[in-house]
Amino acid sequence: MAGLPLILNHGIGTAFAYQGNRPVSADEFLRDVLLLAASLPDRRHIINRCANRYRFAVGLAAALLRQQISLLPPNLTPGMIEQLKSRYPDVYCLADGAIEPSTLDTIAYVQPSGGAVTAQTVPVLPATQVAAILFTSGSTGQPVPHQKSWGALVGSALAEIEGLGLKARRGMILVSTVPPQHMYGLESSVLMAMQGGLTLYSGRPFFPADICAELEALPRPRGLVTTPVHLRVLLEAMAEFPPVDFLLCATAPLSPQLAAEAELRFSASLHEIYGCTEAGQVATRRPVATPEWRTLSGISMRQDEKGTWVKGGHVETEVLLGDVIELLGPDRILLHGRTTDLVNIAGKRTSLAYLNYHLNSVEGVRDCAFVMPGEQEDEAVTRLMAFVVAPGITAETIMVALRQRIDSAFLPRPLCLVESLPRNETGKLLRRTVEDLVARHAMKVE
Repeated sequence: MAGLPLILNHGIGTAFAYQGNRPVSADEFLRDVLLLAASLPDRRHIINRCANRYRFAVGLAAALLRQQISLLPPNLTPGMIEQLKSRYPDVYCLADGAIEPSTLDTIAYVQPSGGAVTAQTVPVLPATQVAAILFTSGSTGQPVPHQKSWGALVGSALAEIEGLGLKARRGMILVSTVPPQHMYGLESSVLMAMQGGLTLYSGRPFFPADICAELEALPRPRGLVTTPVHLRVLLEAMAEFPPVDFLLCATAPLSPQLAAEAELRFSASLHEIYGCTEAGQVATRRPVATPEWRTLSGISMRQDEKGTWVKGGHVETEVLLGDVIELLGPDRILLHGRTTDLVNIAGKRTSLAYLNYHLNSVEGVRDCAFVMPGEQEDEAVTRLMAFVVAPGITAETIMVALRQRIDSAFLPRPLCLVESLPRNETGKLLRRTVEDLVARHAMKVE
């Protein structure tokens, strides 16, 4: 792969993106990219914080043309900013909203203006060019950087399009509730549009009514890229939904019940993506049809005493996955939860993912998280805790239902009812937020 185009499969006269309800042609996108690239400072590293997905894509592409590496951290807390500045001293930030006081050099995204749009030549970039450095979410500890070449990102997008059967959906508009700075959001709402002839949507609707209104305002075909947490809230909040042609979920386990309800009410098939920041996308499935996952084109797995390794396709270096995986065949797998989620109580083993699945399946439970707190000196056996969002339901009612589903050794002691769980914008619970939650509960008990 000597060189790969910046965008692919976008025909003349078709929309590359929608800025609100206004279609943007591929030529207009390329013009905006060239104009922004010419205005960027001469640096090596850029943090693209544009919330508008179209502007994010323009910024990503402009940085590529200037051979700048896009840093995509999970947050921009003061501590994270200092880590980034220490590791990448020349880093600067591109933002499209109000610029808050920060120790980062920050420039405002200004909509390029260059007169009438004329046909643009699609730039070709070296496959080996470092395009981005993405960071793990911190759900299992400190965020860790992972470098991605342009070839790996393009390969990932093309494999996803093939694995999800989207080659026949050219022109479909992708509405996403996930930020483009996240690996899933980058792959499934930006790169799939750039490489697969799909159409990028600039917005990121958050509230259920806004998601439905923005979908309704767009022409079909249209698809929704979201997370299980966002999807659950959406289904609970709205009585009617605009029909869509495709649903995609990732970042957390999705129960078959939730998937089936989503398919019924949106009148579309729902697919899941399994992957991680380290490897990118690995496998897909349609949960209402099968619990099995199919690996993407070129992906292969092997196992040893350390766990399951993945390589091939767009995965440039072999990666040890953080999940317990059962290999069913060359391209078929089952997931059994995170390796860090495995628990052993009184000689019995299970995973937190398995327990969360059954707790989430209890009627009335909107969100939940089993937690294994640190061992206490005065306890012979460590007890699991569970935090549950279930308005109008008592803890006793939930426990009665849970006893019908899981072994008594894994029943949470205690089960804590809370108004909400402190999930981040992609629906994940970070380790430090879980530790804070446990600590706050302990203070109340004392």
